[in-house]
Amino acid sequence: MTAEFAHTLERSISIRAPRDLVFRFFTDTPRWASWWGQGSTIEGRVGGRVVIRFPGGNEVVGEVVQLNRPEQITFTYGYTSGAPIAPSASRVTIRLEPVAEGTRVHLLHEFADAAAMQLHVQGWRYQLSLFGNVVADEAHAQSSQTVDAWFAMWSNPEADERRQQFDRLAAPNISIRDRFSAIDGANDVRAHIDAVHTFMPGFVLRRDGSVRHCQGQLLADWKSEGADGNARAAGVNVFTLTGDGRIESVVGFWSA
Repeated sequence: MTAEFAHTLERSISIRAPRDLVFRFFTDTPRWASWWGQGSTIEGRVGGRVVIRFPGGNEVVGEVVQLNRPEQITFTYGYTSGAPIAPSASRVTIRLEPVAEGTRVHLLHEFADAAAMQLHVQGWRYQLSLFGNVVADEAHAQSSQTVDAWFAMWSNPEADERRQQFDRLAAPNISIRDRFSAIDGANDVRAHIDAVHTFMPGFVLRRDGSVRHCQGQLLADWKSEGADGNARAAGVNVFTLTGDGRIESVVGFWSA
């Protein structure tokens, strides 16, 4: 912080997506516009022009003053109208930190005026939430296939194939919680699935309906059948995905 920018607004969020992908939303115009709005543009280079077009016609302009892929971008920020901030009269720095669940996004917006800072608190709260959602939507665009592969793995009677499928799908620290499970770690979860086929041969688990996704969390209804093809149970699973799309946790709710 300098004397010129004596007031700061800081926020951070975690996104279940890899850092390289997250950073593209600061350098690629279609991705930039996906979280700011139609007509917003950015030139991903030092000296590049930044344009943000809000609904209702308000427009912010700026210039990229620092770019360090895929770690940090800094740009000036001001309104073409001159109010509440004149062009170049504030500065935004966004820094990306790799973390276990994906990427931590750190925002620092520096202002010359405290009143202008206060006007942007809710705006950034909303905008970063929207940002996290659009990034996660792209990172986990194949979430339905992930859920289907998970249920197919549970249903596979061939132990070697099932374990290979599990290793592709599951994070090492995977956990399962449901009416009959309180299990942590890949080894124990793998053994639990093996036991299902020992004590319930012919067991089949299927998705029942569409997968709903929000910020790396999936909601998927399921049903199970026995070897005779008759329905055995139904419910809904909540999946949590890692940044690279593997399954970190499953919480299952069984229908009454």
